[in-house]
Amino acid sequence: MSTSIRGRLRAVPVLAWMVLIALVLRLAAIPFDTIENLMDANHIHAWEQGNVARALLAGQGFGSPFASTQPSAIMPPVYPLIVAAIFYFFGVHTAPSIFAVHAFDCLINALACIPIFLMARRSFGERVARWAGWVWVFFPYGIYFAAAWAWSTHLLLLSLCWLLYLAQELEISPRLGLWAGFGLLAGSAGLTEPSVLVVAPFLMALAAWRLAKAGKRWLLPGVVASVTLAAAISPWLIRDAVVFHRFIPMRDSMGLELWMGNNGSNLRWTSDEKHPLHDAKELADYDQGELAYMDHKAQQARAYIKEHPGWYAGMCARRAVYLWTGYWSFDKRYLAVEPTDPFNIPFASCMTLLAVVGLFLAWRRRPFEAIRYGGVLFLFPVVYYFTHPEPYHMRPVDPLQVILCCYAILTLRGQAGKGTERATAAQANGAAKA
Repeated sequence: MSTSIRGRLRAVPVLAWMVLIALVLRLAAIPFDTIENLMDANHIHAWEQGNVARALLAGQGFGSPFASTQPSAIMPPVYPLIVAAIFYFFGVHTAPSIFAVHAFDCLINALACIPIFLMARRSFGERVARWAGWVWVFFPYGIYFAAAWAWSTHLLLLSLCWLLYLAQELEISPRLGLWAGFGLLAGSAGLTEPSVLVVAPFLMALAAWRLAKAGKRWLLPGVVASVTLAAAISPWLIRDAVVFHRFIPMRDSMGLELWMGNNGSNLRWTSDEKHPLHDAKELADYDQGELAYMDHKAQQARAYIKEHPGWYAGMCARRAVYLWTGYWSFDKRYLAVEPTDPFNIPFASCMTLLAVVGLFLAWRRRPFEAIRYGGVLFLFPVVYYFTHPEPYHMRPVDPLQVILCCYAILTLRGQAGKGTERATAAQANGAAKA
Protein backbone atom coordinates (compact mmCIF):
# COMPACT_ATOMS: atom_id res chain seq x y z
CA MET A 1 0.00 0.00 0.00
CA SER A 2 1.43 3.38 -1.02
CA THR A 3 2.26 6.08 1.49
CA SER A 4 -0.35 8.44 0.03
CA ILE A 5 -3.14 5.84 0.37
CA ARG A 6 -2.11 5.07 3.95
CA GLY A 7 -2.19 8.79 4.71
CA ARG A 8 -5.69 9.10 3.30
CA LEU A 9 -6.95 6.12 5.30
CA ARG A 10 -5.48 7.55 8.50
CA ALA A 11 -7.60 10.66 7.98
CA VAL A 12 -10.89 8.70 7.87
CA PRO A 13 -11.36 8.19 11.63
CA VAL A 14 -10.28 11.78 12.29
CA LEU A 15 -12.90 13.07 9.86
CA ALA A 16 -15.54 10.80 11.38
CA TRP A 17 -14.85 12.23 14.84
CA MET A 18 -14.91 15.78 13.47
CA VAL A 19 -18.32 15.28 11.85
CA LEU A 20 -19.76 13.47 14.87
CA ILE A 21 -18.66 16.09 17.42
CA ALA A 22 -19.68 18.96 15.13
CA LEU A 23 -23.13 17.42 14.68
CA VAL A 24 -23.64 16.85 18.41
CA LEU A 25 -22.68 20.45 19.22
CA ARG A 26 -25.05 21.84 16.59
CA LEU A 27 -27.96 19.61 17.58
CA ALA A 28 -27.43 20.50 21.23
CA ALA A 29 -27.79 24.19 20.39
CA ILE A 30 -31.23 23.85 18.77
CA PRO A 31 -33.41 23.98 21.93
CA PHE A 32 -31.83 27.09 23.46
CA ASP A 33 -34.28 29.93 24.04
CA THR A 34 -31.81 32.42 22.56
CA ILE A 35 -32.22 30.78 19.16
CA GLU A 36 -35.00 31.76 16.78
CA ASN A 37 -37.86 29.33 17.19
CA LEU A 38 -39.70 28.65 13.94
CA MET A 39 -42.47 26.90 15.85
CA ASP A 40 -43.59 30.33 17.04
CA ALA A 41 -46.54 31.54 14.91
CA ASN A 42 -44.90 34.92 14.35
CA HIS A 43 -41.95 33.19 12.73
CA ILE A 44 -43.82 30.51 10.81
CA HIS A 45 -45.78 32.94 8.65
CA ALA A 46 -42.54 34.71 7.70
CA TRP A 47 -40.54 31.54 6.99
CA GLU A 48 -40.32 31.84 3.23
CA GLN A 49 -38.82 28.41 2.54
CA GLY A 50 -41.55 26.75 4.60
CA ASN A 51 -44.29 28.69 2.82
CA VAL A 52 -43.08 27.46 -0.57
CA ALA A 53 -42.82 23.90 0.78
CA ARG A 54 -46.39 24.12 2.07
CA ALA A 55 -47.58 25.28 -1.36
CA LEU A 56 -45.82 22.33 -2.99
CA LEU A 57 -47.59 19.84 -0.73
CA ALA A 58 -50.91 21.61 -1.33
CA GLY A 59 -50.54 20.98 -5.06
CA GLN A 60 -49.97 24.65 -5.88
CA GLY A 61 -46.49 24.13 -7.31
CA PHE A 62 -43.75 26.59 -6.39
CA GLY A 63 -46.01 29.12 -4.73
CA SER A 64 -45.27 32.43 -3.09
CA PRO A 65 -42.98 32.57 -0.04
CA PHE A 66 -45.29 35.29 1.32
CA ALA A 67 -48.90 35.09 2.53
CA SER A 68 -50.16 34.74 -1.04
CA THR A 69 -51.38 31.94 -3.30
CA GLN A 70 -49.87 33.11 -6.59
CA PRO A 71 -47.03 31.25 -8.35
CA SER A 72 -43.57 32.56 -7.63
CA ALA A 73 -39.99 32.62 -8.88
CA ILE A 74 -38.52 34.14 -5.71
CA MET A 75 -37.20 30.98 -4.04
CA PRO A 76 -34.90 28.64 -6.00
CA PRO A 77 -36.25 25.09 -5.94
CA VAL A 78 -33.77 22.83 -4.13
CA TYR A 79 -34.22 23.77 -0.48
CA PRO A 80 -38.03 24.18 -0.59
CA LEU A 81 -38.20 20.67 -2.09
CA ILE A 82 -36.15 19.32 0.82
CA VAL A 83 -38.37 21.09 3.35
CA ALA A 84 -41.46 19.77 1.52
CA ALA A 85 -40.11 16.20 1.82
CA ILE A 86 -39.60 16.70 5.55
CA PHE A 87 -43.11 18.17 5.86
CA TYR A 88 -44.51 15.16 4.00
CA PHE A 89 -43.19 12.74 6.62
CA PHE A 90 -43.47 14.87 9.78
CA GLY A 91 -46.35 17.23 9.03
CA VAL A 92 -46.56 20.81 7.81
CA HIS A 93 -45.11 23.23 10.36
CA THR A 94 -45.33 20.71 13.18
CA ALA A 95 -42.82 20.59 16.03
CA PRO A 96 -41.20 17.34 14.73
CA SER A 97 -40.92 18.72 11.18
CA ILE A 98 -39.36 21.98 12.34
CA PHE A 99 -36.84 20.09 14.47
CA ALA A 100 -36.11 17.79 11.52
CA VAL A 101 -35.38 20.79 9.28
CA HIS A 102 -32.97 22.19 11.86
CA ALA A 103 -31.37 18.76 12.33
CA PHE A 104 -30.89 18.45 8.57
CA ASP A 105 -29.16 21.84 8.51
CA CYS A 106 -26.95 20.81 11.42
CA LEU A 107 -25.94 17.62 9.61
CA ILE A 108 -25.14 19.47 6.39
CA ASN A 109 -23.10 22.05 8.28
CA ALA A 110 -21.22 19.35 10.21
CA LEU A 111 -20.44 17.41 7.03
CA ALA A 112 -18.55 20.46 5.77
CA CYS A 113 -15.67 19.27 7.98
CA ILE A 114 -14.82 16.74 5.26
CA PRO A 115 -14.28 19.06 2.25
CA ILE A 116 -12.72 21.69 4.55
CA PHE A 117 -10.11 19.16 5.65
CA LEU A 118 -9.50 17.83 2.14
CA MET A 119 -9.34 21.28 0.57
CA ALA A 120 -6.97 22.64 3.23
CA ARG A 121 -4.73 19.56 2.99
CA ARG A 122 -4.34 19.94 -0.73
CA SER A 123 -3.73 23.68 -0.42
CA PHE A 124 -1.53 23.96 2.66
CA GLY A 125 -0.72 20.52 4.02
CA GLU A 126 -1.88 18.04 6.65
CA ARG A 127 -1.29 20.25 9.70
CA VAL A 128 -3.36 23.14 8.43
CA ALA A 129 -6.06 20.67 7.36
CA ARG A 130 -6.38 19.22 10.86
CA TRP A 131 -6.48 22.67 12.41
CA ALA A 132 -9.11 23.89 9.95
CA GLY A 133 -11.27 20.80 10.42
CA TRP A 134 -11.26 21.04 14.21
CA VAL A 135 -11.80 24.80 14.18
CA TRP A 136 -14.88 24.21 12.04
CA VAL A 137 -16.16 21.68 14.59
CA PHE A 138 -16.23 24.40 17.26
CA PHE A 139 -16.74 27.41 14.98
CA PRO A 140 -19.33 29.73 16.62
CA TYR A 141 -21.00 30.82 13.39
CA GLY A 142 -21.26 27.22 12.25
CA ILE A 143 -22.92 26.13 15.49
CA TYR A 144 -25.26 29.08 15.85
CA PHE A 145 -26.48 29.47 12.29
CA ALA A 146 -26.89 25.74 11.69
CA ALA A 147 -29.07 25.45 14.79
CA ALA A 148 -30.97 28.72 14.34
CA TRP A 149 -31.29 29.53 10.66
CA ALA A 150 -33.50 27.18 8.62
CA TRP A 151 -32.38 28.32 5.21
CA SER A 152 -30.48 27.12 2.14
CA THR A 153 -27.29 28.72 3.52
CA HIS A 154 -25.87 25.48 4.89
CA LEU A 155 -26.48 23.45 1.74
CA LEU A 156 -24.85 26.23 -0.28
CA LEU A 157 -21.89 26.26 2.13
CA LEU A 158 -21.33 22.52 1.69
CA SER A 159 -21.75 22.77 -2.10
CA LEU A 160 -19.26 25.63 -2.34
CA CYS A 161 -16.70 23.67 -0.32
CA TRP A 162 -16.97 20.70 -2.67
CA LEU A 163 -16.83 23.00 -5.70
CA LEU A 164 -13.56 24.42 -4.42
CA TYR A 165 -12.19 20.96 -3.75
CA LEU A 166 -13.13 19.80 -7.25
CA ALA A 167 -11.69 23.01 -8.72
CA GLN A 168 -8.31 22.04 -7.27
CA GLU A 169 -8.52 18.80 -9.26
CA LEU A 170 -9.77 20.54 -12.41
CA GLU A 171 -6.59 22.61 -12.49
CA ILE A 172 -4.46 19.50 -13.03
CA SER A 173 -6.85 17.16 -14.85
CA PRO A 174 -8.75 17.56 -18.17
CA ARG A 175 -10.88 14.44 -17.55
CA LEU A 176 -14.29 15.14 -19.04
CA GLY A 177 -16.17 13.21 -16.35
CA LEU A 178 -14.57 15.36 -13.65
CA TRP A 179 -15.48 18.57 -15.44
CA ALA A 180 -19.04 17.34 -16.06
CA GLY A 181 -19.35 16.54 -12.36
CA PHE A 182 -18.22 20.05 -11.50
CA GLY A 183 -20.81 21.52 -13.85
CA LEU A 184 -23.56 19.33 -12.37
CA LEU A 185 -22.63 20.32 -8.81
CA ALA A 186 -22.41 24.00 -9.79
CA GLY A 187 -25.87 23.80 -11.36
CA SER A 188 -27.31 22.13 -8.27
CA ALA A 189 -25.70 24.80 -6.09
CA GLY A 190 -27.16 27.48 -8.36
CA LEU A 191 -30.62 25.99 -7.89
CA THR A 192 -29.97 26.20 -4.16
CA GLU A 193 -28.76 29.81 -4.19
CA PRO A 194 -28.01 31.58 -7.51
CA SER A 195 -25.28 33.80 -6.00
CA VAL A 196 -22.86 30.88 -6.34
CA LEU A 197 -23.12 31.11 -10.14
CA VAL A 198 -20.78 34.11 -9.97
CA VAL A 199 -18.08 31.89 -8.49
CA ALA A 200 -18.39 28.80 -10.73
CA PRO A 201 -17.26 30.50 -13.99
CA PHE A 202 -14.28 32.00 -12.16
CA LEU A 203 -13.18 28.58 -10.89
CA MET A 204 -13.60 27.03 -14.35
CA ALA A 205 -11.68 29.87 -16.01
CA LEU A 206 -8.81 29.55 -13.50
CA ALA A 207 -8.67 25.79 -14.03
CA ALA A 208 -8.72 26.17 -17.82
CA TRP A 209 -5.93 28.75 -17.63
CA ARG A 210 -3.74 26.43 -15.55
CA LEU A 211 -4.39 23.52 -17.91
CA ALA A 212 -3.48 25.70 -20.89
CA LYS A 213 -0.24 26.77 -19.19
CA ALA A 214 0.59 23.11 -18.62
CA GLY A 215 -0.02 22.31 -22.28
CA LYS A 216 -3.11 20.20 -21.59
CA ARG A 217 -6.47 20.40 -23.33
CA TRP A 218 -8.80 22.91 -21.72
CA LEU A 219 -11.42 24.03 -24.23
CA LEU A 220 -13.42 20.80 -24.47
CA PRO A 221 -13.46 20.24 -20.67
CA GLY A 222 -14.63 23.83 -20.22
CA VAL A 223 -17.41 23.35 -22.77
CA VAL A 224 -18.50 20.09 -21.12
CA ALA A 225 -18.69 21.73 -17.68
CA SER A 226 -20.57 24.74 -19.06
CA VAL A 227 -23.09 22.60 -20.96
CA THR A 228 -23.64 20.38 -17.92
CA LEU A 229 -24.21 23.42 -15.70
CA ALA A 230 -26.65 24.90 -18.22
CA ALA A 231 -28.51 21.58 -18.49
CA ALA A 232 -28.81 21.39 -14.70
CA ILE A 233 -30.44 24.80 -14.31
CA SER A 234 -32.45 24.82 -17.54
CA PRO A 235 -35.57 23.03 -16.19
CA TRP A 236 -36.05 25.81 -13.64
CA LEU A 237 -35.50 28.51 -16.26
CA ILE A 238 -37.98 26.80 -18.59
CA ARG A 239 -40.53 26.51 -15.79
CA ASP A 240 -40.24 30.23 -15.03
CA ALA A 241 -40.55 31.15 -18.71
CA VAL A 242 -43.67 28.98 -19.10
CA VAL A 243 -45.35 30.30 -15.94
CA PHE A 244 -44.44 33.97 -16.28
CA HIS A 245 -43.99 34.29 -20.06
CA ARG A 246 -40.66 36.00 -19.55
CA PHE A 247 -37.06 34.94 -19.18
CA ILE A 248 -36.15 35.13 -15.50
CA PRO A 249 -32.47 34.68 -14.53
CA MET A 250 -32.96 32.11 -11.73
CA ARG A 251 -35.13 34.32 -9.48
CA ASP A 252 -37.24 37.44 -9.97
CA SER A 253 -36.78 39.17 -6.61
CA MET A 254 -33.82 41.44 -7.45
CA GLY A 255 -36.09 44.49 -7.62
CA LEU A 256 -37.34 43.92 -4.08
CA GLU A 257 -33.84 43.15 -2.78
CA LEU A 258 -32.49 46.34 -4.36
CA TRP A 259 -35.29 48.45 -2.93
CA MET A 260 -35.02 46.94 0.56
CA GLY A 261 -31.54 48.38 0.89
CA ASN A 262 -31.89 51.55 -1.19
CA ASN A 263 -34.98 53.49 -0.16
CA GLY A 264 -33.44 56.22 1.98
CA SER A 265 -33.42 54.31 5.25
CA ASN A 266 -29.98 53.68 6.73
CA LEU A 267 -30.64 52.97 10.40
CA ARG A 268 -30.17 49.29 9.58
CA TRP A 269 -28.73 47.41 6.60
CA THR A 270 -32.21 46.53 5.36
CA SER A 271 -35.81 47.68 5.83
CA ASP A 272 -37.64 44.62 7.12
CA GLU A 273 -40.63 46.70 8.18
CA LYS A 274 -41.29 47.55 4.52
CA HIS A 275 -41.19 43.94 3.33
CA PRO A 276 -44.41 42.22 2.14
CA LEU A 277 -43.98 39.77 5.00
CA HIS A 278 -44.41 42.60 7.51
CA ASP A 279 -46.28 45.38 5.71
CA ALA A 280 -49.93 44.88 4.71
CA LYS A 281 -49.83 47.57 2.00
CA GLU A 282 -46.74 46.03 0.38
CA LEU A 283 -48.39 42.60 0.48
CA ALA A 284 -51.51 44.03 -1.17
CA ASP A 285 -49.36 45.54 -3.93
CA TYR A 286 -47.54 42.23 -4.32
CA ASP A 287 -50.85 40.38 -4.65
CA GLN A 288 -51.56 42.35 -7.81
CA GLY A 289 -48.87 40.28 -9.51
CA GLU A 290 -45.34 39.21 -8.57
CA LEU A 291 -43.51 40.37 -11.69
CA ALA A 292 -45.29 43.73 -11.79
CA TYR A 293 -44.47 44.25 -8.12
CA MET A 294 -40.79 43.37 -8.58
CA ASP A 295 -40.52 45.64 -11.62
CA HIS A 296 -42.08 48.50 -9.65
CA LYS A 297 -39.67 47.99 -6.74
CA ALA A 298 -36.72 47.99 -9.13
CA GLN A 299 -37.93 51.27 -10.64
CA GLN A 300 -38.31 52.83 -7.19
CA ALA A 301 -34.84 51.73 -6.11
CA ARG A 302 -33.15 52.90 -9.32
CA ALA A 303 -34.92 56.24 -9.13
CA TYR A 304 -33.73 56.78 -5.57
CA ILE A 305 -30.17 55.75 -6.45
CA LYS A 306 -30.15 58.09 -9.44
CA GLU A 307 -31.33 61.00 -7.29
CA HIS A 308 -28.91 60.22 -4.43
CA PRO A 309 -25.67 58.85 -5.98
CA GLY A 310 -23.51 60.02 -3.06
CA TRP A 311 -25.80 58.34 -0.54
CA TYR A 312 -25.74 55.14 -2.59
CA ALA A 313 -21.93 55.09 -2.84
CA GLY A 314 -21.66 55.58 0.90
CA MET A 315 -24.18 52.82 1.57
CA CYS A 316 -22.32 50.39 -0.71
CA ALA A 317 -19.15 51.08 1.26
CA ARG A 318 -20.98 50.64 4.57
CA ARG A 319 -22.46 47.35 3.40
CA ALA A 320 -19.00 46.06 2.43
CA VAL A 321 -17.61 47.07 5.84
CA TYR A 322 -20.54 45.42 7.59
CA LEU A 323 -20.18 42.11 5.77
CA TRP A 324 -16.47 41.83 6.59
CA THR A 325 -16.38 43.33 10.09
CA GLY A 326 -19.90 43.05 11.48
CA TYR A 327 -19.96 46.80 12.13
CA TRP A 328 -22.91 48.89 11.02
CA SER A 329 -23.63 51.43 13.72
CA PHE A 330 -23.46 52.08 17.44
CA ASP A 331 -26.67 54.09 17.34
CA LYS A 332 -28.84 53.13 20.32
CA ARG A 333 -31.87 52.59 18.10
CA TYR A 334 -29.89 50.18 15.95
CA LEU A 335 -28.40 48.31 18.91
CA ALA A 336 -31.89 47.88 20.34
CA VAL A 337 -32.61 45.71 17.29
CA GLU A 338 -29.13 44.16 16.95
CA PRO A 339 -27.86 43.93 20.56
CA THR A 340 -25.15 41.32 19.84
CA ASP A 341 -23.24 43.45 17.32
CA PRO A 342 -20.71 44.84 19.83
CA PHE A 343 -19.71 41.25 20.69
CA ASN A 344 -19.64 40.09 17.07
CA ILE A 345 -17.56 42.95 15.65
CA PRO A 346 -14.20 41.96 17.24
CA PHE A 347 -14.63 38.32 16.20
CA ALA A 348 -15.66 39.08 12.60
CA SER A 349 -12.95 41.73 12.20
CA CYS A 350 -10.22 39.42 13.52
CA MET A 351 -11.39 36.66 11.18
CA THR A 352 -11.17 39.00 8.21
CA LEU A 353 -7.77 40.33 9.25
CA LEU A 354 -6.30 36.86 9.71
CA ALA A 355 -7.80 35.69 6.41
CA VAL A 356 -6.16 38.62 4.63
CA VAL A 357 -2.83 37.76 6.29
CA GLY A 358 -3.33 34.16 5.16
CA LEU A 359 -3.94 35.32 1.59
CA PHE A 360 -0.80 37.45 1.68
CA LEU A 361 1.32 34.57 2.97
CA ALA A 362 -0.24 32.20 0.43
CA TRP A 363 0.51 34.65 -2.38
CA ARG A 364 4.21 34.56 -1.46
CA ARG A 365 4.39 30.76 -1.26
CA ARG A 366 1.42 29.33 -3.17
CA PRO A 367 0.14 32.05 -5.52
CA PHE A 368 -2.47 29.93 -7.29
CA GLU A 369 -4.05 29.01 -3.95
CA ALA A 370 -4.21 32.71 -3.09
CA ILE A 371 -5.83 33.48 -6.45
CA ARG A 372 -8.47 30.77 -6.00
CA TYR A 373 -9.35 31.59 -2.41
CA GLY A 374 -9.08 35.33 -2.91
CA GLY A 375 -11.17 35.27 -6.08
CA VAL A 376 -14.03 33.45 -4.38
CA LEU A 377 -13.88 35.69 -1.31
CA PHE A 378 -13.91 38.78 -3.52
CA LEU A 379 -16.62 37.71 -5.96
CA PHE A 380 -19.16 35.96 -3.75
CA PRO A 381 -20.40 38.93 -1.66
CA VAL A 382 -20.17 41.64 -4.36
CA VAL A 383 -23.89 41.65 -5.20
CA TYR A 384 -24.76 42.31 -1.55
CA TYR A 385 -22.72 45.53 -1.54
CA PHE A 386 -25.12 46.95 -4.12
CA THR A 387 -28.41 45.54 -2.83
CA HIS A 388 -28.45 44.84 0.90
CA PRO A 389 -26.63 42.45 3.23
CA GLU A 390 -27.81 39.95 5.80
CA PRO A 391 -25.61 38.25 8.43
CA TYR A 392 -26.15 34.84 6.83
CA HIS A 393 -24.91 36.02 3.43
CA MET A 394 -21.27 35.53 4.43
CA ARG A 395 -21.68 32.12 6.01
CA PRO A 396 -20.97 30.10 2.82
CA VAL A 397 -17.44 31.58 2.67
CA ASP A 398 -16.71 31.02 6.37
CA PRO A 399 -14.82 27.77 5.60
CA LEU A 400 -12.42 29.65 3.33
CA GLN A 401 -11.74 32.18 6.05
CA VAL A 402 -11.22 29.40 8.60
CA ILE A 403 -8.64 27.70 6.35
CA LEU A 404 -6.80 30.95 5.65
CA CYS A 405 -6.83 31.93 9.34
CA CYS A 406 -5.36 28.57 10.35
CA TYR A 407 -2.73 28.85 7.64
CA ALA A 408 -1.82 32.36 8.80
CA ILE A 409 -1.54 31.38 12.47
CA LEU A 410 0.55 28.26 11.81
CA THR A 411 2.82 30.03 9.32
CA LEU A 412 3.43 33.01 11.59
CA ARG A 413 4.00 30.75 14.55
CA GLY A 414 6.47 28.71 12.52
CA GLN A 415 8.33 31.83 11.45
CA ALA A 416 8.46 33.06 15.04
CA GLY A 417 9.82 29.68 16.15
CA LYS A 418 12.54 29.74 13.50
CA GLY A 419 13.44 33.27 14.52
CA THR A 420 13.80 32.16 18.14
CA GLU A 421 15.94 29.18 17.09
CA ARG A 422 18.23 31.42 15.04
CA ALA A 423 18.59 33.86 17.90
CA THR A 424 19.39 31.02 20.32
CA ALA A 425 21.92 29.55 17.93
CA ALA A 426 23.55 32.95 17.46
CA GLN A 427 23.82 33.40 21.23
CA ALA A 428 25.30 29.91 21.60
CA ASN A 429 27.89 30.63 18.89
CA GLY A 430 28.78 33.91 20.52
CA ALA A 431 29.23 32.24 23.90
CA ALA A 432 31.39 29.52 22.36
CA LYS A 433 33.68 32.06 20.70
CA ALA A 434 33.99 33.97 23.94
